[in-house]
Amino acid sequence: MAKLKIQKLADALGAEVSGVDISKPLSKEDLGEILAAWKEHLVLRFRGQELTDPQLLEISRNFGEIDPPGPNSYGKPFIADFPDINVISNIKVGEQPVGGLGDGEAVWHADMTYIDTPPKASFLHALEIPPTGGDTAWGNMYLAYQALPAHLKQEIKGRKAIHDATYNSAGMIRKGMKDVTDPREAPGAHQPLVSKHPESGLPCLFLGRRRNSYILGMDLDASNQLLDELWAHIDNPEFTFTQVWQLHDLILWDNRCTLHRRDSFDPQSRRLMHRTQIKGSPVIPFE
Repeated sequence: MAKLKIQKLADALGAEVSGVDISKPLSKEDLGEILAAWKEHLVLRFRGQELTDPQLLEISRNFGEIDPPGPNSYGKPFIADFPDINVISNIKVGEQPVGGLGDGEAVWHADMTYIDTPPKASFLHALEIPPTGGDTAWGNMYLAYQALPAHLKQEIKGRKAIHDATYNSAGMIRKGMKDVTDPREAPGAHQPLVSKHPESGLPCLFLGRRRNSYILGMDLDASNQLLDELWAHIDNPEFTFTQVWQLHDLILWDNRCTLHRRDSFDPQSRRLMHRTQIKGSPVIPFE
């Protein structure tokens, strides 16, 4: 019997889990080890996991209740038989996209922080990958907060920001939304800039997305200047792990204390990913 192994992928975050077949029910011992590794490393990679959609949903349920994907630009689920699975793809059948986010760059973001209870976690399963490009990076927001200069920690203490619901991370406007020119009028949840992780109890930066963000109670120019400083701070290789995808890779990440982004890739190449997410709870401000 293969024994489960955990191997660190980067100093900041990320670990590879091997010696386990995710397509089969997990033993209590293996699940316990995986949960402990996830808490420590925030992002876990499982290689060579050739999963069906029902198997992807089943492994996801080990981590909580499935959270349906947010509304996409096309107004209906990408997979009618499995509406709880989101599809990330540039592939089209005729003129109809089979998934969202296309082939361009997806900027740093956390998923669905524009709602009051963002998902706590996501799984992403690689079904088709381009020869090059389309890499995904994750950033550790515990480390980003710890490394903030003291004056910035003081400036953001107790403050909240609007997390805009208008656009997705590829810049596409969501169905039913209107263009926003004044960030102070953006629709979306008001979230603390520093959150308290509900399990670790530790503080982390909680930024969501840069576009149309606004720090409540501040002059707009001052808000933009402070947000620009924070976003420049987090874009640091010392806080990140970059995933170069292989076919049938499965990645799990903690959406509460990480950000992620994606590189663009050749539009003539095909990329197909299936994604699930796990229901979260209201974001707790760190006092």
